[in-house]
Amino acid sequence: MKQRTIEKEVSFSGIGLHTGQKSKITFKPAAVDSGICFFKNGSKIVPDADKVTKTIRGTTIGEGEKAIHTVEHLMATFLGMGIDNLCVEIAGDEPPIGDGSAMPFVRMIERAGIVVQRKEKRYYVPGRKIEYRENDVKVEAMPSDKLEITMVIEYDHPVIKKQERTFEINEEVFKREIAPAKTYCFDYEIEHLEKIGLVRGGTLKNAIVIGEKGIHNREIMSFEDEFVRHKILDLMGDIFLIGRPIKAKITSLRGGHSSNIALAKLFKEDIKMTGSETELGLEEIKKAIPHRPPFLFVDRVKIIEPLKKAVGWRKIRPDEWFFKGHFPEYPILPGVLIVESIAQTAGVLFLAKPELENKLPFFMAIDDVKFRNPVFPGDELTLEIEVQRARLRGGKVAGKAFVGEKLVCECSFMFSIVDKK
Repeated sequence: MKQRTIEKEVSFSGIGLHTGQKSKITFKPAAVDSGICFFKNGSKIVPDADKVTKTIRGTTIGEGEKAIHTVEHLMATFLGMGIDNLCVEIAGDEPPIGDGSAMPFVRMIERAGIVVQRKEKRYYVPGRKIEYRENDVKVEAMPSDKLEITMVIEYDHPVIKKQERTFEINEEVFKREIAPAKTYCFDYEIEHLEKIGLVRGGTLKNAIVIGEKGIHNREIMSFEDEFVRHKILDLMGDIFLIGRPIKAKITSLRGGHSSNIALAKLFKEDIKMTGSETELGLEEIKKAIPHRPPFLFVDRVKIIEPLKKAVGWRKIRPDEWFFKGHFPEYPILPGVLIVESIAQTAGVLFLAKPELENKLPFFMAIDDVKFRNPVFPGDELTLEIEVQRARLRGGKVAGKAFVGEKLVCECSFMFSIVDKK
């Protein structure tokens, strides 16, 4: 299947379940391989299992002013609806709770429309059986050709007792069977949750409240077994914090946010063990290649497959030095600098290997260069690298540069790796 984003910008406002603050989220389309990114007060926050700071009645990523609470319903929606690339702007510390389910976010995506992008999805499939245990909690994942989730919950309470459901997750199943399931709590918990600063935005319209002898607001329920379905929703949101769709058979016995995040972290460790993907930020890029501002033309690089494939990104800022002369009345990125961005991304792909840290990359030949479309201030280049031939002292690389879905440049080149001395 191909990667997917949305067609147009769409927004939704309301109050946060735990903070009680007014909140607004805006979904915006994003380029291939961008993943899901949050923007809060101008700061970019990548939702990541390793950045989870709290799992009490919800999942929080980040700390301080960069913290975003209760992200699980959003992330579950992106996984369930097959959305790979999206910008989420959030005004507030927490997404709006809506009716306590994921349906408000599903409707946002339906209003925005879904766009199928040009590149294949990059699924994570466990390379082995992965298991996490803690006391009476057990979660495990097995390799599969689809995402299938079995959830078992068990309470010493006459209203819920034990519930178990299994679903093979796809878009239609998610919308019909999982997304409408609302969050819930027991009435005896509310006073304690309020004392620790939670459920300030909770009402009988956005959370199912369970009493000793019955449910206080049964009229808002969508299913008799809504509780186990909502646990599946939470699990989906938490495991999508690995940053890619998943094909696995997952079983959770009495699990919650804490065990979900533990499983997601084990998934990330499994990805690292296979050596299939590494992402480098600006400082790591500087350690790999010798280029420095103002002649460093890549901001971030994701190594998809060592010595074979990589993707880089470069934001073209309006104050770049070369726009003063190219051209004063019509600023446009010089084509040679697009080629340089592609080459630097290839350099990171090769020189990120520790044994090559004392090497330099030199151009040997540049062939078949074609400039398809102009690049302007404010654009972001996506730089795709595929190695055609790799040798100890150099190689041949094919590269393409895109702005969104639009191809702006393609080329191939040969380079040599030499000693810094």
